[in-house]
Amino acid sequence: MQGAFLDNFDSFYFIGIGGTSMSALAKFILASGKTVGGSDIVDSVYTQELKGLGVSVETGDRRGSVKNYDVVVYTDAISKNDVQISEAVALNKKILSRGQLLYEISKKFKKVIAVSGCHGKTTCTSMLAHVFLCANKNFCTHIGGRDKKFSNFYVNGYDYFITEACEYKKNFLLLKPDVSVILNSDPDHLECYGSYENLREAYMTFAQNADNTITLYGDFDIESVTFGMDKGANYCAKELTCKDEKYEFKAYCGNVLLGTVKLNVYGKHNVLNALAVIATARTVEIPFESIASGIADFSGVERRFENIGSVNGAVCIADYAHHPNEILATLQAARKLTSGKLITVFQPHTYSRTKNLFKDFVEVLSPLNNLLIYRTFAAREYFDDTGSALTLSQAVKRSRYGDCLGDIEEFISVAEEGDVILFLGAGDIYEIAKEIVTNMQN
Repeated sequence: MQGAFLDNFDSFYFIGIGGTSMSALAKFILASGKTVGGSDIVDSVYTQELKGLGVSVETGDRRGSVKNYDVVVYTDAISKNDVQISEAVALNKKILSRGQLLYEISKKFKKVIAVSGCHGKTTCTSMLAHVFLCANKNFCTHIGGRDKKFSNFYVNGYDYFITEACEYKKNFLLLKPDVSVILNSDPDHLECYGSYENLREAYMTFAQNADNTITLYGDFDIESVTFGMDKGANYCAKELTCKDEKYEFKAYCGNVLLGTVKLNVYGKHNVLNALAVIATARTVEIPFESIASGIADFSGVERRFENIGSVNGAVCIADYAHHPNEILATLQAARKLTSGKLITVFQPHTYSRTKNLFKDFVEVLSPLNNLLIYRTFAAREYFDDTGSALTLSQAVKRSRYGDCLGDIEEFISVAEEGDVILFLGAGDIYEIAKEIVTNMQN
């Protein structure tokens, strides 16, 4: 176990501290007895949490100096020309990216478990945290979402570090995990990699960086422990049953029955997440009884098929789905829960993703009869008409385009009891949806 780098500094400033991952890292640094400060464009639940912990957080245009801090940490969404980064450079401060700090933190632990994949990372990481808690393990978890029990960070010891490993800009290759988990290798962030082949090569490198690797059966031809629905996987599920879209199954290791697993979250895709958790936890010798208890204890993550209220008696569900395969899985779960119409509001996340996966988005969204495509959440990108929400809407028959809250309110006003309203996307659609639902309930 190392950690000399972190031990050499007493204060850290986070540019973009309100992000889910960044705020979790800030909480770790704070828990280590260091002084923490930071800034972000807007206030959020995470900045409020940090303020409650005594962290100095500046939001909006009121951003002060970084001169009183030893280390400046920035998120990838921040421009290298940012005024605070420029000041840090001029003052010769130690400057780290989010991924670099994550690696330095990981070195403080005896074992590192890193969860990667195009989708499922947050759910799998959170589920693992519940398993490790039920197994009475000393661990820390860094979650890219808001778990209902842990929020985005929890620590009770330094034996295990359970973290999401983001493939954006090859950040996950900075880690040197003991156990690497690759949930899937669907194409995403192709603007960073140039091609799907380059992305898969990065996943292969990520696997090679670890002592043990867990992969989806049939996804990679490498030496690994596999999970999947196919009986050829090392860990598979049989005898699936479903009640109210929550699954129960028999878990097997090869031909050996391990026991029954009951999920407390919606959707068949979570069976695969649970199998990945089982494979990972057994790799570090956690008993199956603790694994099953931890999985049952996991009741979900914010923005993952989350019930946020109702409009005209119709249930409103918010989900982070922003990739075609994620949207498909969420739609499948939602269809099984509604006796009426499925009304969907989708906000594309980044122009590049929409452009690179345009045909896939059209294919997944075209069967919907009640679809509004809301203006793109650009994140770090500049406008690109070929990947805009309007262009996507024009390609998806029977869809409507919206660019303000009023458009969404009018669109969902036709909902009635028995319908389900879905709000999909990884941008600000979540906050928009909660505001609209609150307004329309009053």
